[in-house]
Amino acid sequence: MWRSSRISRRLIPTLAATSLLLLGCGSEPRELSWTPPPDGEPTRLTELPLTGVTIDDAFWAPRIETNRTRTLPHTLAQLEETGSVANFDIASGMAKGEFSEPYWADSDVYKWLQGASYHLALDRDPELEAQVDEIIAKIAAAQQSDGYLNTHVQLVAPRKRWKNLGFYHEMYSAGHMFEGAAAHFEATGKRTFLDVATKFADNIDSVFGPGKRNGIPGHEEIELGLVDLYRVTGEERYLRLAEFFLDGRGQQPSVFEREYELLSPTARESFLGSTVSVRGLHNRLYRRDPEKFDTSYAQDHLPVREQTEAVGHAVRATYLYSAMADVVYETGDPGLMDALVKLNDNVSLRRMYLTGGIGPSAHNEGFEKDYDLPNQSAYQETCATVGMALWNHRMLKLSGDGRYADVAEQALYNSFLGGVSLEGSTFCYANPMQTSGRFKRSPWFSVPCCPSTIVRTFPRLGKYIYSQGQEKDDLWVNLYIASTAKATIREREVSFRLSTEYPWKGDIRLEPELESPLAFTVHLRVPGWAESHSLRLNGQQVRAAESKGYLHIDREWSPGDTIELSLSMEIERVEAHPNVVSNRGKVALRRGPLIYSIEQADNASDLDRIVLPPDSPLGGGFEPGLLGGVYVISAKGLARDPDSWGGRLYRARASGGGEEIEIRAVPYAFWGNRGVGKMMVWLDTVF
Repeated sequence: MWRSSRISRRLIPTLAATSLLLLGCGSEPRELSWTPPPDGEPTRLTELPLTGVTIDDAFWAPRIETNRTRTLPHTLAQLEETGSVANFDIASGMAKGEFSEPYWADSDVYKWLQGASYHLALDRDPELEAQVDEIIAKIAAAQQSDGYLNTHVQLVAPRKRWKNLGFYHEMYSAGHMFEGAAAHFEATGKRTFLDVATKFADNIDSVFGPGKRNGIPGHEEIELGLVDLYRVTGEERYLRLAEFFLDGRGQQPSVFEREYELLSPTARESFLGSTVSVRGLHNRLYRRDPEKFDTSYAQDHLPVREQTEAVGHAVRATYLYSAMADVVYETGDPGLMDALVKLNDNVSLRRMYLTGGIGPSAHNEGFEKDYDLPNQSAYQETCATVGMALWNHRMLKLSGDGRYADVAEQALYNSFLGGVSLEGSTFCYANPMQTSGRFKRSPWFSVPCCPSTIVRTFPRLGKYIYSQGQEKDDLWVNLYIASTAKATIREREVSFRLSTEYPWKGDIRLEPELESPLAFTVHLRVPGWAESHSLRLNGQQVRAAESKGYLHIDREWSPGDTIELSLSMEIERVEAHPNVVSNRGKVALRRGPLIYSIEQADNASDLDRIVLPPDSPLGGGFEPGLLGGVYVISAKGLARDPDSWGGRLYRARASGGGEEIEIRAVPYAFWGNRGVGKMMVWLDTVF
């Protein structure tokens, strides 16, 4: 199902598809031409500024507000309670105490600041801004005179600065600092955090790079942050350093192996880990076999341009791929781009859950092999889902190809939203596809990366909705989220109003607000899940050129013009590739971008007994009083009766039978908000 959708995006438009036909009642069709880019020339897109997009969507706006009013303060309270903020005071000498784990604790504070900064870009809240300023002051006070800043190393291992790149997460935390500082500067115009970040980046650049020390991060992230710093400062050294870290992966012997060989026997034992702990598990993943050093966990097994298969830790992988995409965007590196396309195909066609999450395995928080997608043991870490959205959004910007927007939407509307409760203060680290009734969200974790990642994802959603081409003579609409946007088109500021009840309804209305006519192109995405669509311009049915999953409407727009896109939203049964062993003979339910699950709260029969026959009609409707308002899918199903086996373990196969029951399913994005109970996405079809 998903494979055919993606392949259809690659089809070359026919000659008939390179025009827009206006089919007015009783009139001859009127043709407006649209010329696609020359063959082989990529379509590079740019984001609209976050401050230029205002979301007032009935589906997303309440979740963004909950993030601001509940998740943001809850996360900060936890960071303070667990000592992550206090680490900076201790490192600066302003307080006494010991370092509070985890060793990458700084990064979660930086991610919180990034999320808070995005919220300040949307609403300059004085109270929140004062909190942000106070924390930045603590960070600045902890910075050493040469620019170095990592509270774990400063307080626990001051003589081991840059001595354990595979483990200490110095560069990982630095990358999150750089991203947070860039967001803060763009939101407020203040240089307080940016000056700390550039001073630290200069310190790193003085140590690593061509002709200096060789090294790479064990956990990728610094590359993303360096590109962000380059974009806000124009300092090319930061971009070159990001390239250096990318090019350093896959050396033989590995940077990490050489690092290990320099350790004393006692330090080696500590590196490998002697207990089943986060620290021990993490380290053993670099050396599972005593005779072999395996760095595939950190995507260090091959040079990045030779990688075609996603391996290792899923979050690290998506951060690496996102950084590769950022570097391609700035440099046009064809080798990196070729690798990215192959890696994305590998993940989205063979290693991605239906909900857009990735990483089935708990032992390495990552990938195993093609089609390994178990349900009850599904890991699909929330951070990895966000990584999929980050990566595929960047792939869209590099190509103008709607297949990447499809994946970003799939991740955001399903696995990402399932990672946080409706009330905003409990979270999923792992996101199962089936539960036995004991799994529930938690208010915090010993590894608290997911709450801080959620905090920074909601307020940046506006960056995903709209894009423009490099010539700024068009508008691309990538996600259908009710909002207003301001864009500069042909050196004129144009406002747009996007109205929709998506994802509950497939009707979208786009209205450019113009004072006088202006010629430009509007590109509207047709999601891969939509079996059909129709388009109306000023009330008249039209047919538009379509390529790479977008409709292209090129015309001179006048005040009062409106365009309406209607996407079919049938309820569909989705089946998995037959190589996904855990889902043979099963189906999942999908409507629009939403994947559905059944929960014990909605179904009288034990979920393990439920069968959805292939010919059972599917229906449903919107229920405003349930979970804040959701579309519920209903169907007639059957329930197995174990008592009918009469104590036998096996019997001759019987046809039919079973108790007729009502099956009710709600979106996976809303599961687990009514207490603990069983849940499943994939349903049996055979009695």
